[in-house]
Amino acid sequence: MAEAPREKRPQQVYTLLVEVGRSSGDGLPAKATGAGLLCYASGVDEAEAVRETVALLKTAEMAPLDVTGYGTLAERRAGGEEIGAEEVALMDRALAENSVVVAQVTPFYD
Repeated sequence: MAEAPREKRPQQVYTLLVEVGRSSGDGLPAKATGAGLLCYASGVDEAEAVRETVALLKTAEMAPLDVTGYGTLAERRAGGEEIGAEEVALMDRALAENSVVVAQVTPFYD
């Protein structure tokens, strides 16, 4: 019996906040103890977006410690957030390129 073809789920963009620790070659300022990275990542679900983001950051010699998901554009708007055109443009870029866009890096200091 042949399997029914799988329904292709559409890619969506998820807003993620990734906390990274220090590792050699991470590119963070010398006295920083880590950083918070605001990312927009595409995936068929949030779990895939998180996996892809963590994998990408590891290839960039960063040390991901924790990821907090804030949902898709639609979910954030449904929650009452106002999202500016610049942020939407970055999300559109992540979707068009099927990629992870690191929008902001905030170093942490003691």
